Amino acid sequence: MSVSRMHGLVGLCALLLSAAVGCSPSSTPAFDGSKAYGLLKKQVDIGPRYPGIPGHDACRDLIVSQLKPLADEVSVQEFSQVVGGNELTLQNIIATFSPGAKKRILLAAHWDTRPIADMEVEPEKRSRPILGANDGASGVAVLLELARMFHDRKPDVGITMVFFDGEDYATKKPSESTMYLGSKYFAKHLDPAEVKSISYGVLLDMVGDTKLGLYQESFSQRAAPEVTKRVWDTAKMLGYEKNFVPECKYSISDDHLPLIDAGVKCIDVIDFDYGPWHTLDDTADKCSAGSLKIVGDVIARVVYEEKGR
Repeated sequence: MSVSRMHGLVGLCALLLSAAVGCSPSSTPAFDGSKAYGLLKKQVDIGPRYPGIPGHDACRDLIVSQLKPLADEVSVQEFSQVVGGNELTLQNIIATFSPGAKKRILLAAHWDTRPIADMEVEPEKRSRPILGANDGASGVAVLLELARMFHDRKPDVGITMVFFDGEDYATKKPSESTMYLGSKYFAKHLDPAEVKSISYGVLLDMVGDTKLGLYQESFSQRAAPEVTKRVWDTAKMLGYEKNFVPECKYSISDDHLPLIDAGVKCIDVIDFDYGPWHTLDDTADKCSAGSLKIVGDVIARVVYEEKGR
């Protein structure tokens, strides 16, 4: 065979291989950080979004309207609870992709905001509600953009997305007994067959910080070390090791704990080194499209690399 003919065949093979890779069903679709940031701003523009005010209903409607064209099934799990003498109407929003799949991954975030700015330095500001750009809206924004991706190309496994309500509720004296209300209710009402079908869960909370630094969380590490490793190894593979730091730094009570107690291996992806936490300064300018993209890229790659049973 002549050298020129060999070069021609090599070139043809390279072209065919390139085309095949570009169309490969195993490739991960692109996560759009700008779209996610736009979804974050839409939530913040509503204003505070805690139970019992118009902003709460408006945010629920926004999330449901975004999900309905994308997911196979969308439902609202409504329940009531008395907190501090107030009867709250709470609503978990559940979106399902490939409901018949035997193997599922659970992805979660909370969509409510804190009704008080209890971490403000000035006492007169502490009774005011926060906007919750990072603490609430960021995780929701990432999930909604992932929902678009899962609609455009379904993963090989089923996905259950849960947007928890009542994670951040507080009265004048904040207590964990008034928090994680949605995840507690959801976990309590999980069918044993559902628990069995869920390989693992990933909770996203405060993932939009412009100075994104995600350390591993110790309850997550104990309950699901293999899931923690998979997520942080994926981040390193994608070049995000500076943002996903493979070290345990905090033990954080969050929506993942009721799920763990119910038998779901769940981890919490959270940036707890966030200065405006539970203050009036938790606004959209403290978050970035770049940070949302980093988290979205990692979770998307983890999901799309899963194989069904």
